[in-house]
Amino acid sequence: MTTYVITVPGTFLREVPDSVRSDIGRRLRPQDPRNTDLGESEELSLLTVEEGGMFAARVEVEAADRTEAEAEAVRLVYRALRDSGLAEEEAPLGAAVVTGIDSEF
Repeated sequence: MTTYVITVPGTFLREVPDSVRSDIGRRLRPQDPRNTDLGESEELSLLTVEEGGMFAARVEVEAADRTEAEAEAVRLVYRALRDSGLAEEEAPLGAAVVTGIDSEF
């Protein structure tokens, strides 16, 4: 298994209060990319939100390959959004991207 840092972009289609953003971050905290060498050295934030509601969630996942890692990251982010009270159509996600790979050979 390999540890991947995956970035999942999305857009909040309505104003999301700070308390909801904090809740999303709390739910993603176990997958914080700062647990990896890349995340620590690059000071990657778990969740960043830009003007206009665009956001990026960066998570750490263990997977056998890139495709599995990207799919798992999307599932984690969707679950965090849903469990924080946002419907899928309120915060659509874009394509997940591998930000870094931390493997031991």
